[in-house]
Amino acid sequence: MNPSKILVVEDDHDIAQLLAITMKKAGFEVAVSGNGHEAVNLIRAHPPDLLILDLMIPGIDGFEVCKEIKREPKTASVPILILTARGEEIDRVIGLELGADDYVVKPFSPRELLLRVRAILRRAGNEYHPKAVFQKSGLEIDFEGHRVSMEGQEIVLTATEFKLLSELTNSQGKVLNREQLLDRVWGYHFEGYARTVDTHIRRLRQKLLSCADWIETVRGVGYRFRG
Repeated sequence: MNPSKILVVEDDHDIAQLLAITMKKAGFEVAVSGNGHEAVNLIRAHPPDLLILDLMIPGIDGFEVCKEIKREPKTASVPILILTARGEEIDRVIGLELGADDYVVKPFSPRELLLRVRAILRRAGNEYHPKAVFQKSGLEIDFEGHRVSMEGQEIVLTATEFKLLSELTNSQGKVLNREQLLDRVWGYHFEGYARTVDTHIRRLRQKLLSCADWIETVRGVGYRFRG
């Protein structure tokens, strides 16, 4: 099996080298870019299996990089792990809203970052198959094919969004709290990361269009898929 390809986009040379060394030691194939424009061109030419993206980079910033690759079908499904400075919560939220799968706050632990990378790649690897196909009122979820469609039109989801939808539909009628979803979808539970769940739920609802209200908020508890 070929190693997963990771593109690191970080203009701080020392951090970029730390990320590259950490990923290479873990067995990944790594490329590094320090410029937003260059990164977008690299992704378009050879979409990586994962993008580690600093938000504050020259050329165009990380937010614009997210927008560029998420608007193109060829690159829309590329998972993104964003790097952001401590205390800039609004940046983390915006990054998630633009399609990032997860974020790591600087200064970060290489061990924690590697944990996040592996969790994202597992979600992108089609290893979750609770049942063959879910169909109802025009919505079709092909769990083995990792595809979602509405009235025959494919809906492009990130690996994290697909995993989240899978967990909700597989637990149809049951309430899952944020801690359960963090454990099942992201593979970890750290204090302060419940906001990540809320942001992904909001993104998922936007993409499900007329079926958005099938994902119910149970106030003070969590979320439930009623279907």
